[in-house]
Amino acid sequence: MAILEVEHINKKFDRTEVLKDISFSLEQGQVLSIIGSSGSGKTTLLRCLNFLETPDVGIIRVNGETLFDAGNEMTKQENEIRKKRLHFGLVFQSFNLFPQYTALRNCTLARELMAKERPDFKENKKKIMDEITAEGEALLESVGLKEKMNYYPHQLSGGQQQRVALVRSLITKPKVLLLDEPLSNLDAKLRVKMRQEIKQIQREFDITMVFVTHDQEEAMVLGDSIAIMDQGNLIQIGKPEEVYTHPANDFARNFLGVSNCFRDDAGNEIHCRPEDLFFAVEGNIHGEIIREEFLGFYRQYYIRVTDGSQVLLRAERDIVRQKGEKVILGMK
Repeated sequence: MAILEVEHINKKFDRTEVLKDISFSLEQGQVLSIIGSSGSGKTTLLRCLNFLETPDVGIIRVNGETLFDAGNEMTKQENEIRKKRLHFGLVFQSFNLFPQYTALRNCTLARELMAKERPDFKENKKKIMDEITAEGEALLESVGLKEKMNYYPHQLSGGQQQRVALVRSLITKPKVLLLDEPLSNLDAKLRVKMRQEIKQIQREFDITMVFVTHDQEEAMVLGDSIAIMDQGNLIQIGKPEEVYTHPANDFARNFLGVSNCFRDDAGNEIHCRPEDLFFAVEGNIHGEIIREEFLGFYRQYYIRVTDGSQVLLRAERDIVRQKGEKVILGMK
């Protein structure tokens, strides 16, 4: 049974359609990476899932329970929405930590506010608060912040602040964790480290996650599935390898990774990835090398082929060709 079901979500701002008939589902513990250019609708979709925006059309279910149905006024009432928002955790681009609170208090504050609504809170306040504090400490320890839990945000690095933001979302035990480009404010090296940590946390807690990013590599590393969006449309959804090797259309092919499009010497139209090309002894793709880039573990060659197109070839680093050299290309 799917833990999250999204059916036919549509959303307009004035006359602009920002989401057009979006549907997908996720099983427990799955991660969906959503990628798309700015304005594609990916952040609006996330905000609709957390009821920060109200869809004009569509249904949202969690664990089989209908949380929102555009045709049902009861599901659109504000007091109902506040309760249903608890099914989702949300991690923003900016960490949004309270500067006046320690890392531990930032993590436990939401649970404390929820606890105050319990009918037994007054008579059991100390016990409940102690339990919340212990849980916050345990979660911070699990992400390597045991020694930093009494530090304030300005005393933490960017990566440490991001881990605090993750724990703050996890402590409420959401059914689905929503992340809106959470690594965009980190430098390249720290992004790689943090995405590994997010994946580890996700597996350890068996979290169902929707991860919005504009970074294609990030999407493929973290996602069990990838959804490509463009101008409010869900262009393609599937496993990373499936979407990469069998794109639904030219937009998907060109957006996820790099794609070559050219005609060979016989006039046949060719679509291929840079790693699908190689230097050959004979064949019907002739060209001239116009630029070479050494990128550590591989080299990139930009080649002008017969039809005038520029194609990209990726080769092992010990395969060396010179600018201006005439070459023949083959395809794997």
